[in-house]
Amino acid sequence: MLSDLSVGLLKLEKNMQKKLISLSPRQIVSVVLPIAVVALFTCISFINITNDIIEARIIDDVNALNEKIEYEVRLNFEPPATAVTIVGEGVENSNGSDRDMIDAMVRGMGKLYPQCAAIYYATAEDVADGGYLCMSDDWKAPAGWSQLQRPWFTGAVSEGGQLYASEIYVNARFGKPCISFSKAVYDRRHRLLGVAGCDIPLEELSKGLNGLSVSANNAISIVDQNGMFLSYKDPSVIMKNNLFEFISLKKYTAKTFLTEQPKSFIEGGRYYGVRKIGGSPWFAVVEGPVSDFTGAFKFWIKIILLIVGLLILLNLVVTTIELNKMKAKEKVVSDKLFSETQNLVVAAKENAATSQDQSAAVKEIVATMEDNNALSENVATKIKDVAGVANKTNADVTDGVSYLEQNVAQLKEIAAANLNTIEGIKALGDKIENIWDIVTLINSVADQAKIIAFNAELEASSAGEAGKNFHIVATEIRRLADGIIDGTKEIKERIGEIQQSSDSLILASENGTEKINSGVESAKSLSERFESIKHSSEVTSGSANDITAIIQQQAIASEQILITLKQISAGVENFTVATESISSASQNLNSIAEDLNK
Repeated sequence: MLSDLSVGLLKLEKNMQKKLISLSPRQIVSVVLPIAVVALFTCISFINITNDIIEARIIDDVNALNEKIEYEVRLNFEPPATAVTIVGEGVENSNGSDRDMIDAMVRGMGKLYPQCAAIYYATAEDVADGGYLCMSDDWKAPAGWSQLQRPWFTGAVSEGGQLYASEIYVNARFGKPCISFSKAVYDRRHRLLGVAGCDIPLEELSKGLNGLSVSANNAISIVDQNGMFLSYKDPSVIMKNNLFEFISLKKYTAKTFLTEQPKSFIEGGRYYGVRKIGGSPWFAVVEGPVSDFTGAFKFWIKIILLIVGLLILLNLVVTTIELNKMKAKEKVVSDKLFSETQNLVVAAKENAATSQDQSAAVKEIVATMEDNNALSENVATKIKDVAGVANKTNADVTDGVSYLEQNVAQLKEIAAANLNTIEGIKALGDKIENIWDIVTLINSVADQAKIIAFNAELEASSAGEAGKNFHIVATEIRRLADGIIDGTKEIKERIGEIQQSSDSLILASENGTEKINSGVESAKSLSERFESIKHSSEVTSGSANDITAIIQQQAIASEQILITLKQISAGVENFTVATESISSASQNLNSIAEDLNK
């Protein structure tokens, strides 16, 4: 199979030589080297992963084999141990008094478990002193023989009722290496009745292990806690050689290798596995070469490497054909690319010039908007000042209108008081005309004159400033009334004077009334004008506030426009830089196109 593949590869190489001539050495290296590197990496990774998988499988197989070995060994040795336990229980139930029953039971266990060389029971009392020994094979103890000195007896007693496994020894009766299992038997008061035991030939360890294996050249052995062989494929080494005379381990010694904890590992191209067998002091050891598992694997690795090489050569042929096709297309593409890059260079330069002009224009607009923004802020400040003055003027006009309304009301009150004064003076004149008729009755009407004088004082007081002179007259009248009796002679003269004064006062009061009415009308006209001024100031104040708000909004809008224009300016600058980069890249691309065209 390998020879056929080699011949095919040689033919393929000859066919490729002509096609490879059209490729330069640099092209061949650029095509073959990456594929070879990838193929090499893939093969190495495949080998490593496969080795890991094989090692994991070896460890699993070794662990499984050790479990089978332990099972087979326990299967050969647990039944005799069970026979010893049964004999001990029978003796315990009979309290050791029924020798015939015990002898029959020992013989029956010997027939039931033929893998035992002998099953026996010896009493706690020495045979020489009246004790007895029951044997499944009818063996009789010679004279001077004492069970109390036998290792199987003393060992069982030292275990205190637990099963005892002795060291390996050569049985003198059989001439073979044996192992003894024994167990001390006690009564209900825990007094020693005797010891039940059995002898098992060491060759029983090898039974059931011959058909077990994990690979073609593996070695299976049973060793004791010191590493001495109890079972091995070469019977000559049993009880003569040690396990560590055949194997060499760097990480382990006899004490660290033969422990309670099962272990399996690979070292120095060989695999090892060790497992303790139940509660016994024995260990099952499996070891062998890893090559038993990797032999076929190496063959398939060679096949895979040849296939990978074939695929590389096939890929090189296909790549060569495609490169030749691409060369023809590259000429057409490079010509088109050269033409298009020239056009791109020209367009990029024009675009760069345009973008520079746009950038300058945007910068001018930004400067103008900055000036406009500053002017808008100045106008907004002035409008705020005007609005403040308008609001203050509106407040002052409102106070003036209020004061005018109060003055008009006071003038109306004065006019009404003056009218009342005139009416009083006229009434007083009428009464003075009647004085001439009632002079003779002065004494009788003196009291009435006082009352009239008092009323005149009240009227003069209500008339205010205008009735001050009249108040004086009323006071004099009252005094005159008081002195009527003594001054009757002067009444006529005084009445004439009073009548003249009254007429003058009436004329003066009427003139004052006309002036007061004229003042009231003037105040009303002035109040109406102030109302108009107040309305105008309110309109002015509202308009100023509206203008202020509009100016503020305009300032905010101008700021937004300014920010946007700055962003546009930055974008135009970036676009200019990008355009210059495009122009530079276009020139570089043009150079590349020229090189590619060449």
